[in-house]
Amino acid sequence: MKLAWIFLIPMMSLNLNWLLAADKESDPLTLVEKAAAAYRSGKTGEALKLAERAVKAEPDNPRLHYFKGQLHSAQRQYNEAAAAYTKVLNLKPGKGMEADTHQERGEVYFKAAKIKESIIDFDAFLKANPQRDPHHWQRGISYYYADEFKKGYEQFERHQVVNSNDVENAVWHFLCLARAKGIDEAKKKLIPIVGDGRIPMMEVHALFGGKSTPEKVLARARAGGVKGGRLERQLFYAHLYLGIWYEAKKDLKLRDKYIALAAAVADNHGYMGDVARVHAVLNKIPIPKAEK
Repeated sequence: MKLAWIFLIPMMSLNLNWLLAADKESDPLTLVEKAAAAYRSGKTGEALKLAERAVKAEPDNPRLHYFKGQLHSAQRQYNEAAAAYTKVLNLKPGKGMEADTHQERGEVYFKAAKIKESIIDFDAFLKANPQRDPHHWQRGISYYYADEFKKGYEQFERHQVVNSNDVENAVWHFLCLARAKGIDEAKKKLIPIVGDGRIPMMEVHALFGGKSTPEKVLARARAGGVKGGRLERQLFYAHLYLGIWYEAKKDLKLRDKYIALAAAVADNHGYMGDVARVHAVLNKIPIPKAEK
């Protein structure tokens, strides 16, 4: 989905501002700076070793565990990241950092297919930051996978207020409503969307509204002779939402086909890539290796 707000620190430019108040000559800070430099150079193993040394040097510093959690998350080591964030919380770092850590751990729990745990953390984050509730589409997606469909469609209704031209929000609202009240009701209440310029999202919206076909969605994704990363991105979204559409129609064979295609390239597509991969994991759909 389109991010209405950016929460995570971009890992390719690790932000060390949270350490500015620390003694810059201290060994943990030096190790953190070296770890960040190693990560940016692609030396991920070395970066994690340096982060571990920093934590051992100052084990009661929650910010060092937080940093280590970020490194694990960036390497898709989600269980390790969750463990690091749990250590942060156990150290009682203060309300602001505690809330942020719940958000971070909620995301890695979701990526590890631990759906209920993700909701508990998202709830904790939103309890501390209630103004963010309408923006929190991630919790809505977790609600879908937790079979909490009423909470899901209500979350997406609130999100619509702050993100009005996002086809994905309309689709996830449809999915939750279909499971709660039936597909006919979901079709009647499909949220109208105008102006989502991402190809092939408007064609996806038409599909869920009964005004298009899977063939047209795929053709739109491939239109114009696009190639490379752009073609992969457009096909990823086509495959993901075709898979979910077939799930709503209870055609599990075709669901599995398209979810597998989307999950095969999940690493290239941010949080929604993780959604495709988690969807495959939870439904025991084999994920093929992506073509090089």
